[in-house]
Amino acid sequence: MAGQPAQSPWRQRLHEIIYEADTPAGKGFDVTLIICIVTSVIVVMLDSVISIHAEYGSLLKGVEWLFTLIFTIEYILRLLCVLRPWLYMRSFFGLVDLFAILPTFISFLFPGTHYLLNIRILRLLRIFRVLKLAHYLDEAQTLRQALKASSRKISVFLLAVFALVVILGSVMYLIEGPENGFTNIPISVYWAIVTLTTVGYGDIAPVTALGKIVASMIMVIGYGIIAVPTGIVTVELSQAQRRQSNVSTQACPNCSAQDHDLDAIYCKYCGHTL
Repeated sequence: MAGQPAQSPWRQRLHEIIYEADTPAGKGFDVTLIICIVTSVIVVMLDSVISIHAEYGSLLKGVEWLFTLIFTIEYILRLLCVLRPWLYMRSFFGLVDLFAILPTFISFLFPGTHYLLNIRILRLLRIFRVLKLAHYLDEAQTLRQALKASSRKISVFLLAVFALVVILGSVMYLIEGPENGFTNIPISVYWAIVTLTTVGYGDIAPVTALGKIVASMIMVIGYGIIAVPTGIVTVELSQAQRRQSNVSTQACPNCSAQDHDLDAIYCKYCGHTL
């Protein structure tokens, strides 16, 4: 496409290693990255065990900082080897990569937030590209399209459910009252949500006969409500499957976007040559 800025040789090589899995260097980089991700998540999990933290806390902290440094350098390199780094920063993987390193630095101000580093596990989604499981990428794209298409219907459904639990909670507040644990309407709405979703913690329970009847009705309604969003997504999923096409593991050198068709020549997000 005319007018596109050309990549320098070092940037092309860096992009090939970091974003592509079709070369030995690229695949080696991604496999090493996946090993680091898994190891770093295990380190964070072990550090949350009191007995292990007491004995190896300093060592685990040092290892955690080492991985954070590695991922920080990797994030900077990803920004350097694309022509439009802002597009990568706003992408799903760009945000995940950023949030994978931020908690360690934020822990200086808010101790304990480093445990949020386990968001790094989301980076393992890249394994589909590394192992060239293009059909899994295709299925992921289909699922994403189905969820996006059903978002409005599910939003309307959730709004209706919210109105229902407010009404039912208010009714139970009037029936049971503070003497039976329904001390206010928000607490009663909480009980209605727990009952409607069939979770049933049991911390609050109706005592009167009328309250038990209403509770039984809510439980039955709950079984029917659970099936509604499932049906909505299922319909959209079947429609998305009819529209699906095979995708490749090619990453755009301009915006780092993926999920392109196998025969694509230009990026479908920014128009840059693939």
